[in-house]
Amino acid sequence: MNDHHTRLERLEKMAHRMDTAIRVPIIGLRIGYDSIIGLIPGVGDILTLAPSAWIIIEAKRMGASPHVIGRMAANTAIDTLVGMIPILGDLFDATFKSNRRNVAILREHLERKGAVPAGQPQYA
Repeated sequence: MNDHHTRLERLEKMAHRMDTAIRVPIIGLRIGYDSIIGLIPGVGDILTLAPSAWIIIEAKRMGASPHVIGRMAANTAIDTLVGMIPILGDLFDATFKSNRRNVAILREHLERKGAVPAGQPQYA
């Protein structure tokens, strides 16, 4: 397994924890720590920005193109800004899952470059 593959798997695990680690009983919606921490008024959405930024920084270190980084940054900005709106933002945050989106964008980019083998991520 190459370095990019190992790093990508680590990012996929982080995105899973942040966006889909917990299944909400009855409705079946999957949420993560991002949705829970985001409920803290005023600071929750700012705190969840750190793992999202780490994913983008790692993508840059792995050689993602400026276009890919821009798409990832836009997803994170949308998630953070809309997430700050009381109630509506929390509902949006639970369904938008920007970390999972960003890691999928990175995986697609790395697969196209041949830096990681094509295949389904572990945390799909």
